[in-house]
Amino acid sequence: MGRSYGATRGLPMVAAAQGSQACHMDVVAARGGHRALRRGRASVPGQIYHVTTTTRDREPIFDLPEAAFAAAACLHAPGGLGDASLLCWVLMPDHAHWLLQLGERDGLAGVVCRLKSASARSTNAALGRSGAVWARAFHDQALRCDEDLRALARYIVANPVRAGLVRRVGDYPFWNAIWL
Repeated sequence: MGRSYGATRGLPMVAAAQGSQACHMDVVAARGGHRALRRGRASVPGQIYHVTTTTRDREPIFDLPEAAFAAAACLHAPGGLGDASLLCWVLMPDHAHWLLQLGERDGLAGVVCRLKSASARSTNAALGRSGAVWARAFHDQALRCDEDLRALARYIVANPVRAGLVRRVGDYPFWNAIWL
């Protein structure tokens, strides 16, 4: 894979996903809108989650480089995750994918809220605007112990290629993974 946002700026990422994971059932979102996304959501310490969130009204705000750089910088800010670890991420024009591992203290909703809040504040400051950047809801899936974590990370960072934004992952600057 090519060089990511973090690699090109010498930003640290966590060393690696810690230890083996206990097996947990996938968190399944039933149909029925935003409220249904929360139904059945569990926050399990040490669990790895694939989180997807969209911008408000799917506005392609991160097509603007200054917005994307501001949001990406927040994903590397110390303390923004509490005791959780961001293993992999990609920032698309109108959504983001995060592969994160919960720590012992903070629940999934709290970690996602902090990520969205910090990146929205930074994005708005960079653009000289105010208002919502992210949609209120997010989708999450807990990884099963038999899933290949690196294969999922490769799938996540290849989103810009599948979307036709670039020909190679390395040509897209707004992603990072701990396996660099």
